[in-house]
Amino acid sequence: MNVPAPYESRVPSDDMPPGRAALSVTWAALPFLTLGYATPFTFAAALLWRRSAHLLVATLGYGAVFTLLMMNLPQAGSEDGRTVAGLLMFVLAVVGCGHAFLIRRRVFDPDGLSGLGNDAEVERVRRHRLLRERARTLAASDPGLARELRIGRPDLPRRYQDGGLIDVNHAPVDVLVHLPGVTRELADRIVAVRAETGGFQSAEEMSLVAELPPEITPDVADFAVFIR
Repeated sequence: MNVPAPYESRVPSDDMPPGRAALSVTWAALPFLTLGYATPFTFAAALLWRRSAHLLVATLGYGAVFTLLMMNLPQAGSEDGRTVAGLLMFVLAVVGCGHAFLIRRRVFDPDGLSGLGNDAEVERVRRHRLLRERARTLAASDPGLARELRIGRPDLPRRYQDGGLIDVNHAPVDVLVHLPGVTRELADRIVAVRAETGGFQSAEEMSLVAELPPEITPDVADFAVFIR
């Protein structure tokens, strides 16, 4: 049985969203990928974004090493010059890359909120709202198709995604109790009145005829569909 959207299990993400995680890894790898030549600019970009003392010191430090490297390049033909240049490039490329990987989460997720999965949860709710709106529109224009697609019937096998709608006119008690604020007693009452009247047209009519608490009507309306 599919579980309606309001009662889906919510497992927070263990990491940053994929897009942000990929961007942070790319940023951290730039020092190594550019042999150290992009290291001061990598940290300078992060400094402009986050404006922290740590990033300021790092930018100045790597900037100084980069300047020394540029000054040493004319002497790179000698053995001592190659040794110094190699050491400076090691600092910029390897040390800079390791440093960037160590702080990438502080740069891209300074408040430590990405792991909560809030952004993904917001998108999930918005997606389900849109699915409910489209399914409700389809049910209003073609009730027969809606019944065939089993819109609002999470108790039946189906493939159509309706965002968690519940067909109040056909769903059994065990499904109706998933409507916000609807207890089993209220669900039994809805089914009894439904059998007498042949069904409802809206959440407002159902609340009035079945004598449901008026305060739950707006929430019920968000997840209810009335297919005749």
